[in-house]
Amino acid sequence: MSLSLPADPPHTRSLTDVVPQLLAALDGRSEWFAPARSAIVVVVDGLGAQNLAARKGHARFLSAARTKRDVARTVFPSTTAAALTSLLTGTPVGTHGVVGYRVRVPGTDVVANQLKGWDEGEIDPLTWQRAEPILAREAAAGRPCFVVSLPKFVHSGLTEATLRGAQMHTAGSLAERTAIAANLAARHAGALVYVYTPELDAAGHKHGWESDQWSAGLERVDAAVRAFAGALPPTVGAVVTADHGMVDVPRHRQLLLTDGDGLVDGVRHVAGEPRMLHLYAEDGAAESVLSAWRAAESGRSWVLTRAEAVEAGLFGPVDAEVAPRIGDVLVAARTGVAYYDDRLADKAPQRMIGQHGSLTDQERQVPLIRLGAFA
Repeated sequence: MSLSLPADPPHTRSLTDVVPQLLAALDGRSEWFAPARSAIVVVVDGLGAQNLAARKGHARFLSAARTKRDVARTVFPSTTAAALTSLLTGTPVGTHGVVGYRVRVPGTDVVANQLKGWDEGEIDPLTWQRAEPILAREAAAGRPCFVVSLPKFVHSGLTEATLRGAQMHTAGSLAERTAIAANLAARHAGALVYVYTPELDAAGHKHGWESDQWSAGLERVDAAVRAFAGALPPTVGAVVTADHGMVDVPRHRQLLLTDGDGLVDGVRHVAGEPRMLHLYAEDGAAESVLSAWRAAESGRSWVLTRAEAVEAGLFGPVDAEVAPRIGDVLVAARTGVAYYDDRLADKAPQRMIGQHGSLTDQERQVPLIRLGAFA
């Protein structure tokens, strides 16, 4: 059957290629960016290109600095762990193996959280993530490499999996982080600096991206980036981007999965995240799971098998070791819905409003705003 999956437009820029293009700019050979003495990438978690456009009055500097071509596509699933790993390794999801938010460890009943599971011993940051981090490689070759983030992320497993090798700096606010980054880039020729800020994403999850709280957070981001751009030496290039966009799903649009609804029959594990489920079937039940979900949900979600997803290239080329991490059946929301396993005792995730993970433009289009030497 035809899945009618959305296709990326020709010549689409991928988030996966951003850091390799920054490195190329340091050698004067980037296809995207002008030559620069040092380069900075600022990741504003959760700042989708369409979200930014819809709230441009709250981000006057970013909106003015952005041109029509200042956009990229994040990976699938459009979730932080997968996207940041692709950004920081320059490899597709099917290569590095971080294929979603929660995934089953092949051959086990462990469903690992790929944001926090590293720290709980569920997965090893040195082996589960299968690609060499760009900062580790570049630092080993002698390039000054720096990360500026929140203190709580310094020793996290995801940091070890994707950012090892870089010198770590921390600060409490984005304004402080970007000021540190500008100073590091100015003092170290050839430097590559990564700056991360999660606050806007947190506001979106809790209150929704259409909330006053999210708009206020965007205003703070805009003010910090304005000051940052003004502090950049003319030889330092910077780009502001994101890992994903966001869709608001109020409580009445949640679809709760429970025994007796026919959708969890034959399903051993419900994983992924609310807008992009990895369903791991009991032995021999994958076909019946697929049929049930297509019959019930194909009007509002893309429902496909692992093989169909791989053939469609959704994860990029998929290594043999990575393939079993992908669900037997994938459910990617194309309307404003989110799926929750209501059999779980912990109902706290159901309080989230802002969601992401699927294939829609609102979730996958991210800004790629050029500052300093790149402007």
